[in-house]
Amino acid sequence: MHVKTIGAFALPLLLLLLPAGRGCAEDWENPSERYSDAYLEYVDAICPIPADGIHHYVFFARDRDAMRGHPFLSNGRFEGAQIMYSWRQLEPARDEYDFSVIVDDARYLAAHGKRLFVQLQDATFFDRYNAVPDYLLSPEFDGGAIQQRTDDGRTEGWVAKRWNPAVRERFARLLVAMGDELDGVIAGVNLQETAIGVTREYDPTFSPERYVEGLQANMRALGGAFSRSVTMQYANFVPGEWLPWEDNGYLRSIYSYGEEIGVGLGAPDLLVRRKGQLNHALAMMHEGAFTVPIGIAVQDGNYIGETGTNEIRTERHSIVPMLHAFAHHFLGVSYMFWSYQEPYFSEDVIPCFSGG
Repeated sequence: MHVKTIGAFALPLLLLLLPAGRGCAEDWENPSERYSDAYLEYVDAICPIPADGIHHYVFFARDRDAMRGHPFLSNGRFEGAQIMYSWRQLEPARDEYDFSVIVDDARYLAAHGKRLFVQLQDATFFDRYNAVPDYLLSPEFDGGAIQQRTDDGRTEGWVAKRWNPAVRERFARLLVAMGDELDGVIAGVNLQETAIGVTREYDPTFSPERYVEGLQANMRALGGAFSRSVTMQYANFVPGEWLPWEDNGYLRSIYSYGEEIGVGLGAPDLLVRRKGQLNHALAMMHEGAFTVPIGIAVQDGNYIGETGTNEIRTERHSIVPMLHAFAHHFLGVSYMFWSYQEPYFSEDVIPCFSGG
C-alpha cells in the first residue's frame, strides 16, 4: 500500500524512471536492475492455476460486508478471507477489549467452510482516520501516533509510534488479549507493513534504529501471543535506507529476525516491474531461505501493474497467471492474499481458480 512515504532517503526520481530491462543492467552494471527481467520467465503462465500448496485468501480490507454472499465462498480454491481490523476498533477504551466483530466474521466464514486471516491495523493512509485508541493520544504516550508524510511534506494518514516503548507495551497487551480469545479460532494474523512516512524532522524521538527495535518487539509479542494461528509481519520498506544503494541492514534484520523467532514475513503489492518492490521485499523473499510462512498481497491496482489505484481498464491482458507463477516460483510464498477489486477479481482471478 504505502510506497511513496519512505522518508528522506527515497531514490531520486530519475532513477525510478529508468527503463527496466536486461540491456540497461548489462550496460550500466546496475545492481538495482538485477531482477528487472525476472518476471519475463513467467509471462507465458496460463489458467487454470494449479493447486500448488499455496494458501489463497481474498483480501477485503475493512469492507467486512463485501465478503458476505461473495462468490469466493463457493470456490474451494480459496481458504478464506483476510480482513483488516483497527487497534481502535478492538480496544475502544483502555484495557477494554472487544473482539466480537472478529468472532462474528470467523463464524460466518466457518459456516461456509472458510477461515479468517486478520490484518491488525495501527496505521492509516488517510488523514481523517487514526487507527489507535483515543487514550493513547496523550502525553503519557508522547501523543501515541503521528501523522505520516510524503517526501514533499504532505500529510498522508497516521501511524502508531511503534518506536515508543510505552506504546509498544500497550500493543503487546492487545496482542495477548487477542491470543487468549482468538488463537486457533482464526487462521492467522499479520501486522501492517513496515513502510511509514516518519523522520526525525517531524518526531525527534524517531530513529531508524529505534524503529527496527520497535518492530522486532512487536514481532516477539505477536509470536508469543499466538501459537496455533499463523503469525506474520508485513515488511516492505524501512525509513533510513533504500536498497540496494543504501543498505543499513534494517529490512534484512526484520526478515532474519522473523525466521529466528518463528514469525512469518509478508508484504503488500506484488509489483513485478517496480524496482522499489523488487529490491526490497521481493528481493528478501527471493534471496532468503525461510522455514516460516512467506506471504504476498495482490492489492488494489496490482492487477494492472499499479498500486493504490481504482483505475478500471476494460482492454487488458490478465496478468493473474503471471503474478501467481512469479509468487510461487520466484518468491517461494506459502500465502497469497488477492484483492477483491472489481472487475479484476471476477474477470481475471476467479476464472484462474476454476474447480475445487
